[in-house]
Amino acid sequence: MGKGADTRDRILYEAVRIASRDGLEGLTIGSLSTELHLSKSGLFSHFGSKEELQLQVLQAAVARFNENVVRPALTAPRGEPRIRAFFERWLVWANDPAMPGGCILVAASTELDDRPGPQRDFLAKSYADRAAFLAKAARMAVEAGHFRPGLDADQFAFDIDCIIIGYHHAHRLLCDPKAEQHARNAFERLLASWQV
Repeated sequence: MGKGADTRDRILYEAVRIASRDGLEGLTIGSLSTELHLSKSGLFSHFGSKEELQLQVLQAAVARFNENVVRPALTAPRGEPRIRAFFERWLVWANDPAMPGGCILVAASTELDDRPGPQRDFLAKSYADRAAFLAKAARMAVEAGHFRPGLDADQFAFDIDCIIIGYHHAHRLLCDPKAEQHARNAFERLLASWQV
């Protein structure tokens, strides 16, 4: 990897951290240049616009999510173990100190939900990909005999997403000390409702 790519990776790592804390709208080339002690013109040459910076931050965050959550989950056996691995890795991801404001993907989903554009389109696709991953894992759990036939895999994926978003809300906004336990309880109840 060349010096330019190293610099870009360092910029995006910091930009994800800032956007996690301040939101995508709070992330500007000016705030990023201050944090990184780089010139605005140098940063502008990497991204060209605030919108492109936001898009690349979301792309970097999804790549990190896949690296830290999805890929490790794929090393678990198919079916229920893979679903459990995903959920555990997601809890680690949601509490990553490199994202002081929590999961940037959850935060950005609220920020972008009614705002059309490439950032929203990219984020919506990443959510659809995650739902498809979870639905496929649920179908594999049925095939493996971990879950009963008749499982609505899309509903199952939706339910897990609701638990994750609920955890983020309770933990970040409400500062509920029981947020993680509540999320774990909801997750276990969901799995138990389909276990053989």
